[in-house]
Amino acid sequence: MADLAIGNAGAWRDGGAATAQDTWHSPDARRVLQLGLAAVWLLDGVLQYQSFMFTKGFGQMLAATAPGNPPIVASPITWDARLIEQHGIALNTIFATIQVLLAIGIAFRPTARIALGASIAWALGVWWFGEGLGEVLTPNASPVNGAPGAVILYALLAVLLWPADRSATAPFTAARAVGTRVAQVLWLVLWASLAYFALLPGNRTAQGLHDMIVGMGSGEPGWLAAVDNHAAALVSHQGLTASVVLAVVLIMIALGVFLPPPLARAAIVLVIVLSAVIWVVGEALGGILAGGGTDPNSGPLLILLALAYWPTTKTARSRPQPAPADSVSRAAEGAPA
Repeated sequence: MADLAIGNAGAWRDGGAATAQDTWHSPDARRVLQLGLAAVWLLDGVLQYQSFMFTKGFGQMLAATAPGNPPIVASPITWDARLIEQHGIALNTIFATIQVLLAIGIAFRPTARIALGASIAWALGVWWFGEGLGEVLTPNASPVNGAPGAVILYALLAVLLWPADRSATAPFTAARAVGTRVAQVLWLVLWASLAYFALLPGNRTAQGLHDMIVGMGSGEPGWLAAVDNHAAALVSHQGLTASVVLAVVLIMIALGVFLPPPLARAAIVLVIVLSAVIWVVGEALGGILAGGGTDPNSGPLLILLALAYWPTTKTARSRPQPAPADSVSRAAEGAPA
């Protein structure tokens, strides 16, 4: 009898351990990307807690996104900026806390769906009132300085990383939630629009890109300012040529997800390299080292987005389910004494 009890106890321990092991699985690619998005939201929240954001300077920074936009867009931005100048401490505390909560919600699996949905709504609001629609309605929009705005990419990533599967297979992670064709169209629209922005008249002038890059280096650490100044010198008086070359590269990227997997992977690698260069040279790391950045700008978001389109032959199949607990008990009861 004692042997039987010990045997049952051993079987229960072994079965319990096996069940616990079966219930945990390493995160798949989509979950890893969701955690990456959560990390960027957390960084935004931390940056929003900077002392500068609690001053009137934050409201003035938001007001600076209104000029050049149509009145229907600019007027609400100006109103919002004035409100923040008057109640900066309270409102900025709310803004920062919301972004931290979004990060925690996305990182915590049971609340990921709710947090992703909330992040879409919040991102759209910030895109308008905080970024002036990324200046896409102004002649100043450029992929080099962050157009179409970093925060709209948060919303796009939330849609593409939504925890749902429309089909049993997907050629890349972004296709799992919205389907392959929709994901490809979203990619095409984004990168084709960036190509269009690169060819705007302001970017085609002889010194357009040069002046933009030099301006981003203001207030940055010496090493980063030196990098920006050197890059600006390379495109000095070459604005038209540089804009055309950049537009051609962006069109190639836009078509990349429609190509066979080997060529699609090459396009994704090109995105990662180009986004990293733009992040350093054109965006000065989002200004986060100068004490006035509210987010890392579009560079890291474009890299995260590119990884969601990395071609894979794996299917979005459901994970294996652990064996029911009663089956473990029956196995233990049927074991020989």
